[in-house]
Amino acid sequence: MENLKKNLKLGDYLVIGSMLFGLFFGAGNLIFPVHLGQVAGGNVTWANLGFLVTGIGLPFLGVVAIGISQSEGVFQLAEHVDRRYAYIFTILLYLVIGPLYAIPRLATTSFEIGLAPFVSEGKSVPALAIFSCVFFFAAWLLARKPTKLLDYVGKIINPLFLILLGILLIMTFVHPMGPTLGAKVQPDYNGNAFFKGFLEGYNTLDALASLAFGIIIVSTIRGRGVEKPGEIALDTIKSGIISIIAMGVIYSLLAYMGTMSLGILSVSENGGIALAQIANNYFGTYGNIILAFIVILACLKTTIGLISAFSETFTQLFPSQNYIVFATGVSLLSCLLANVGLTKIINFSIPVLMFIYPLAMTLILLSIIGMLFKNDSRVYKVTSYFTLFASIIDGLNASPDVIRQTGFAQALIHFGEKYLPFFKIGMGWVLPALIGFSIGLIWHRIKIDRRLAH
Repeated sequence: MENLKKNLKLGDYLVIGSMLFGLFFGAGNLIFPVHLGQVAGGNVTWANLGFLVTGIGLPFLGVVAIGISQSEGVFQLAEHVDRRYAYIFTILLYLVIGPLYAIPRLATTSFEIGLAPFVSEGKSVPALAIFSCVFFFAAWLLARKPTKLLDYVGKIINPLFLILLGILLIMTFVHPMGPTLGAKVQPDYNGNAFFKGFLEGYNTLDALASLAFGIIIVSTIRGRGVEKPGEIALDTIKSGIISIIAMGVIYSLLAYMGTMSLGILSVSENGGIALAQIANNYFGTYGNIILAFIVILACLKTTIGLISAFSETFTQLFPSQNYIVFATGVSLLSCLLANVGLTKIINFSIPVLMFIYPLAMTLILLSIIGMLFKNDSRVYKVTSYFTLFASIIDGLNASPDVIRQTGFAQALIHFGEKYLPFFKIGMGWVLPALIGFSIGLIWHRIKIDRRLAH
């Protein structure tokens, strides 16, 4: 047994990077860049660059944070604040990117883009019910054994997805529908295309997903015979680099596809409609079939990863239950919410996302630079709690009117509008986070100086 492979080779990194890419790249990742290209028009290059900063930059930082901290997932990262905070933050994060929002959305999106064009309007409700049951049964079946994710996603589903998507992309660039230069630019992208693209990158949710998928990456690398924490950390980062390069290339191609489509099409309501129109333009009915497979495969592989990550993490948090119990529970709940009240769930989830995203980003950044302050929990605590205050205000500002219009909420929102820079664009947390970080560093330095004085 001592001769087991301890060092990964290029082929291993490619397969693990492919798996990670497959876990990240769901239907939203497919749709948002295409729509970005349509609305940015001739300014697509700057808009795409902004999108890449947050669309692949933040997820990569999440992977780096897992690697550098040598942790196995988000719970261990959040424990630097304190154990109770770690439980609350981890559970909330996994519920948002799991059964209460992201997973049901994957099933519904894959149905609406992939199958709805083939179903008459009167039969869409029962068709969605049947599809979601089949979809989640397949996802549950493939997620039952997390050690097999490398084979299912990295070696089979993701390559098939890339082949089908490649067919559509090649046709787009071999026979372009129109030029990118001179394409009509929508008002929001006149003069500030980079910053608009930057904000659009948040919609992928991949910064949150990078923390969630950390446990899968570490488990996969260990399964290849790597045991030393330092080597696992380095292999995690190397695999992440391969993943983000692939994501960046495909995001860019999709964005330019969206812009070129303006030569024939008008700006669509969303990227899903645009993709369907583009596929139909090149392949007719066959284009809709190809797109159906592309979207369903994209959604399925991400769903498998989220079910697996959710179940592995909750098994660690609550050891009295086993993996299959959680995998079954999250699959059933997601299937239910994909059919009943998804719009309400999405409306509820937006303020939760506005609340949790800043906390995730500060946790990622603190974990990356933690060596500078010896991962002192004081720095984590003060930074996180200052960010928490601003996140609550951001969450209330994005809430439905029944919450937003209360006296308490209006008082906090007024405070945010008056004293927090960037609050109106949902980034009011930046200044409080910087202030908290500075106070934490000063506190850390004082404690060191006192210790040396004694």
